[in-house]
Amino acid sequence: MCGIVGYVGSRNAVPLLLEGLHRLEYRGYDSAGIAVEGGRGLEVVKAKGRVADLRRIVPVGLSSSAGIAHTRWATHGEPSDRNAHPHLDERKRIAIVHNGVIENSAQLRAQLAADGVTLSSDTDSEVLAHLIARSEAPTLEDAVRDALRRVEGTYGIIVMDAGSPGELVAARRGSPIALGLGDQEMLIASDVAALVRYTQHVIYLDDDELATVSADGYRTSTLQAESTTKSPTSITLSSAEYELGGHPDFMSKEMHEQSESVDRCLSGRLDHQFMSARLDGLGLSPREYQQVRRVKLLGCGSAYYAGQLGAGMIEELARIPADAEPASEFRYRNPVVDPDTLYVAISQSGETLDTLAAVHELKRKGGRVVGLVNVVSSSIARECGSGMFLHAGPEFSVAATKSFTNMGVALALLALELGRVRDLSLSEGRRLVTGLADLPARIGEILAAEDEIAAIAARYAEAEHMFFVGRVRGWPVAREGAQKLKEISYIHAEAYQSSELKHGPLALINPHMPTVAVVPDDELLVKNISTIEEIKARGGPVIAVTDADLPHGLVNDVIKIPHLQPELAPIALSIPLQLFSYHLAKTLGRDIDRPRNLAKSVTVE
Repeated sequence: MCGIVGYVGSRNAVPLLLEGLHRLEYRGYDSAGIAVEGGRGLEVVKAKGRVADLRRIVPVGLSSSAGIAHTRWATHGEPSDRNAHPHLDERKRIAIVHNGVIENSAQLRAQLAADGVTLSSDTDSEVLAHLIARSEAPTLEDAVRDALRRVEGTYGIIVMDAGSPGELVAARRGSPIALGLGDQEMLIASDVAALVRYTQHVIYLDDDELATVSADGYRTSTLQAESTTKSPTSITLSSAEYELGGHPDFMSKEMHEQSESVDRCLSGRLDHQFMSARLDGLGLSPREYQQVRRVKLLGCGSAYYAGQLGAGMIEELARIPADAEPASEFRYRNPVVDPDTLYVAISQSGETLDTLAAVHELKRKGGRVVGLVNVVSSSIARECGSGMFLHAGPEFSVAATKSFTNMGVALALLALELGRVRDLSLSEGRRLVTGLADLPARIGEILAAEDEIAAIAARYAEAEHMFFVGRVRGWPVAREGAQKLKEISYIHAEAYQSSELKHGPLALINPHMPTVAVVPDDELLVKNISTIEEIKARGGPVIAVTDADLPHGLVNDVIKIPHLQPELAPIALSIPLQLFSYHLAKTLGRDIDRPRNLAKSVTVE
């Protein structure tokens, strides 16, 4: 969850480290710090707060050719100056920055305390600095290796030693690390977002792999000290894609990129000859598609809700069983893995730890698993080996918008392909291909109605609680809508299947409890209208999000979208809920891109 950066070269490391932290702040933002090589040892500056707070206290003129930096999302110890990274050993010779969780930190802290070591923070990470400093190994690389052999859990770390100037050591297990290759300089980061301004060539470390880095280059090895060979990967994204581009925040930018991102997701994947989908990245032949007897979709948060949406489309179009499950639960329940099931691991970052662990479990048990990710060289993409790239582009706001929409589109393509190799007719395939091709334009129309949606949202800014309801196709949309509202506005929101209201939740309906009803124009329209009538009869305000023509006066407010093919409507119905949540949160003065207690890429349990 945290952002880490390292630099060694001929330039002043300080501005590069601070700029890198700025670009990684979406990964954590409760404290930040840097450590650089100085004339008399390591110089460390760190503080509770944002990267901007750190910038204000960095001494003017601080300069060094090597350093490390960190922006934190707290796991152990409250946000504070002393819990901020980098962490040092007692002699202030070793400095470390860490992303992950050291699961046996309590035992290690007790052992260090028994040996007379005074720990200065409440974090799990600090033990690494002391373990490395106390190693008797001849080199920093070997000392890091010794320490990592004693820890349990996950880590992406960068280490510097005042006694080894011009050298950094990085290592990973479960948390991403990328090396940026420059001209007589090297960079290290937990995300290429921090590297793209300085290099287009990167190396990704694998689990249990270390890298020793200097301005002249790098060498990599395993935790068992065996040398490894790495091939550089080119970054295809430009630095401009990581900028706001005139938008007030990244969530606004990313919502308004959805027409283009969906168009990219569809590009080259619609088969107008056979009215199907081309999904070459999955590596499945028509016969192998036919052999799939079940589809299981795994994800966390918005990726899980996208999986629910996709499962409904797969069952409806392909007529094979499909369901979605939180990857965080799947990995722990000793699942029965069926060789005839196609497993789909869904993750925007491709680094979601629970989803990656589910992939490991599936591969261990011989399951067929493909990835649905937005980052080509991510851990899940590499581990699966085949899958679909979302083509959503970089997403920095904590709240998923364009990535969720592209997940829905990608899963619609999968449902279409599975359907066409079975019993979905050519004419039905043509209807869906036409509907998908038309989707970017319809999304553009929805986004053009932003001012109208903003006005509706402002009317509900004083609500303390909200319900989101939907049936069948609308149910995953309601869940995603409730999540969006709660994570960026801090308004308590719950999603229910419309049919479940009368089984308890209806007791909470009152004039101060608005309900957002997701109402597709499908065969359940009459049922959804009945649910709205039940809410209205009990005095509850209702906002309908729909592509149907509802009876006049049925609801308090209507957010109307263009009519779409029924199977595809849920993809588009989620977009007004993004705008609704965004503008309600703006009315309340929330920090849209960096909501409290959250971070973008969940690389810890």
